[in-house]
Amino acid sequence: MDLGASPVQPSEQASWSGPSRKQLWIAAIKPPMYSVAIMPIWVGSAIAYAQVGAMDWRVLAVFLGAAICILAWINISNDVFDAQTGIDKNKHHSLVNLTGKPEQVFWVGNAFLALGLLGILWLSWRQSDPTVLVLVLIACGLGYAYQGPPLRLGYQGIGEILCFFSFGPLAVLAAHYSQIQTWSLTGLAASLVVGMVTSLILFCSHFHQVQDDLASGKRSPVVRLGTLRSARLIPWICGSIFGLTAIFVGLGIFPVWTLLSLAGIPFAVQLSRLLGTYHDQPQRISQSKFIAVALHFWVGLFLGLGFMLSRLG
Repeated sequence: MDLGASPVQPSEQASWSGPSRKQLWIAAIKPPMYSVAIMPIWVGSAIAYAQVGAMDWRVLAVFLGAAICILAWINISNDVFDAQTGIDKNKHHSLVNLTGKPEQVFWVGNAFLALGLLGILWLSWRQSDPTVLVLVLIACGLGYAYQGPPLRLGYQGIGEILCFFSFGPLAVLAAHYSQIQTWSLTGLAASLVVGMVTSLILFCSHFHQVQDDLASGKRSPVVRLGTLRSARLIPWICGSIFGLTAIFVGLGIFPVWTLLSLAGIPFAVQLSRLLGTYHDQPQRISQSKFIAVALHFWVGLFLGLGFMLSRLG
């Protein structure tokens, strides 16, 4: 799931020389989007802390490291699989295009996957409970199904659904369970919010690459709906994220402190305005997914912090 594709445009890349290669590598590594791996683990662990008043920091650290490695695998293998379909022929910051060595890139990605799963295996062994491992393996399976042959479900326009479950319910509940080995309605509710805001990043990543998607037969939601109708959905999606949080607070499922996550509203407004105005101008909206990443970061950070503060208070 290429949740953090770079805003670098082909026309810009063609005119660069020298230092531009460093910029392309930074774009290929996509540092900002690793919050996508961190926030579900943070939120799930914070909920567990709010419930029992204790945090196993070693478990949290291992889970965070494993999540980052697994997301690295997802993004690296995404470059490899997209290179096979030709959809990334204009993506100069693709790792495959940068190195010209798809097989080596593929195995580097697999090494990250193995390292991440080793961390999860350690957690399951330490707790004598395979539950977290099973949840993570399901999430990895969905990640592969999104991009890998023969399924390539992302090309059928259902990538956002897979993203929602992988980075929402599966990730948040796995992190929560890793701390206290039990389930909760609060954890499930929070996973819906995290899943929605994560899927929004993927949704926004399609706007500036509609032509390449069409040429390669990728029927993303934005391709299917068109950029105008897709842009009109953004305020509703953002409103649903904050609306759900408010509803869960009103029902007593979330503590009042979680309303701190409303700090993400300015990014939701910025995103809605940008895509609403320039939805069909790729050069103008290439940063939209990074605004969505910022929205994801602040919502996740303050949602988890709200649970922590509810216990401390």
